[in-house]
Amino acid sequence: MRIATIGTSAITSDFIEEINASDRAVFVGTLSRDLERAKAFTEARGGSRPFTELEDLAASNEVDAVYLGSPNALHASQALACIAGGKHVIAEKPLGANEREARAVFDAAEKAGVVVLEAMRPLHDPAFVAVRDLMRNLGRIRRADLHFGKYSSRYDEILAGKHTNIFDCAMATGSLMDIGVYTVEPLIELFGAPESVLAAPVLLDEETRGLTHGPLDGSGVIIARYADFVATLHFSKITNDRLPSQIESETATLTFDGISVPTWARVEHRGTAVRAAAKQVHVEEGARTEDLELPQVPNTMVYELSDFCDAVDAVQAGSDPLDAPAGPFGNVRHYRDVTLASLALMDEARRQMGVSFPADALASDAPEAGER
Repeated sequence: MRIATIGTSAITSDFIEEINASDRAVFVGTLSRDLERAKAFTEARGGSRPFTELEDLAASNEVDAVYLGSPNALHASQALACIAGGKHVIAEKPLGANEREARAVFDAAEKAGVVVLEAMRPLHDPAFVAVRDLMRNLGRIRRADLHFGKYSSRYDEILAGKHTNIFDCAMATGSLMDIGVYTVEPLIELFGAPESVLAAPVLLDEETRGLTHGPLDGSGVIIARYADFVATLHFSKITNDRLPSQIESETATLTFDGISVPTWARVEHRGTAVRAAAKQVHVEEGARTEDLELPQVPNTMVYELSDFCDAVDAVQAGSDPLDAPAGPFGNVRHYRDVTLASLALMDEARRQMGVSFPADALASDAPEAGER
């Protein structure tokens, strides 16, 4: 499969690294509005065809599929242009600025008979699936806490009074969209959509709003309520969260690190609780602990690329795009449903936070396609 990319970010380079290591895909070239930048980026990574216009890429007979590593606000419009050109699309998370945009992309893909897949790494990672399988054996779940917080070097630019796309409502960014999504989508994958959510943001200081084009979250917490348990999601781009994630049942507690790239997990099985005075250490008879090492690879994007190739191969062999298996853990329809439910949750969370994007208005107000 011949793949072109949009964007020249580090994550795009990481994806191209896996394309070049695969015997199922070939890197064609990248799109940048700056020709010299497009040439340099493409040639340095073994490509042969730089692009400067989205329309040319979408119409190219040298390209079968496109990876979108551009700013969030551009994913939907760029995906629609590529789909119109008959291209399969794998897009960085989030697929759209909101649920409406993502649904329009999926609807267009279904009509065109092509695959659209959101590049949400943990959902395709055997390590995360191992965590999911462990959770299913815990018994009755009562609480879950999912953590992901990473200080962004681009926040230093905001503090210095400089604009950056990474903190900009016009680009549909912020801590929830860029970091919190790594807690939201695993939540949906593990438990389905909650009955309700309550969002509590930490907004960037008011004096930054000339740079961010409106109120924007630097970190936050979402409480997701289910019928018989509750989950909390912790996310941040202005602090480092060092806590692991945890899922608690009535009989055991599952702890695991790095929700975006899990590397280890521990299950502590509760024993029989022993009543004791308040000054004594809590004791349980028969308690036991399992420590598990999870499968690891240097770059987990290898899994989403492989699953994308599987789906495209199935479609080329005659499968309906939504029913095409996207790897061993789900089909395209399943991943579509996770994406849409996740964006619906984030839409509601942003509404409560007071964070809005141009795409939340009428479609005619959305940003134009093209790399920023």
